[in-house]
Amino acid sequence: MLEETWGGVEVAVHDELIDASALPALIASLGGQGDGLLTYRVGGDAWEIVTLDALIEDQGIGSALIRAVRKRARNAGARRLWLITTNDNMRAIRFYQRRGFDLVALHRDAVTRARALKPGIPREHDGIALRHELEFEMVP
Repeated sequence: MLEETWGGVEVAVHDELIDASALPALIASLGGQGDGLLTYRVGGDAWEIVTLDALIEDQGIGSALIRAVRKRARNAGARRLWLITTNDNMRAIRFYQRRGFDLVALHRDAVTRARALKPGIPREHDGIALRHELEFEMVP
């Protein structure tokens, strides 16, 4: 699924290249297949969602994965569940805020810098220049 949605297993975020295929993952399934995938990494009492993808949209797959990782993080004693998305991704911005995440930081030109690590990152989407990372967080 990472190849299909991210163009490979490597994700460029906060000035590093992360092999998402090597991370812990949660898989959601509607019809016996992997219809959704969430990868994450643990850093002390902060858990970072690295990727979240649902092959079938508007069926609750992403929400179920968020609930599952939130429960795991809470049970492990995490104090913070956080993620990065890009300034152009209006659907993700709305999705995360509707599920209780707060916007806590803007990392100016982080996507511009990330192109040095992963040149295939598009320059625009839906007429919006991809330049910045937005950081969201919640208490699990």
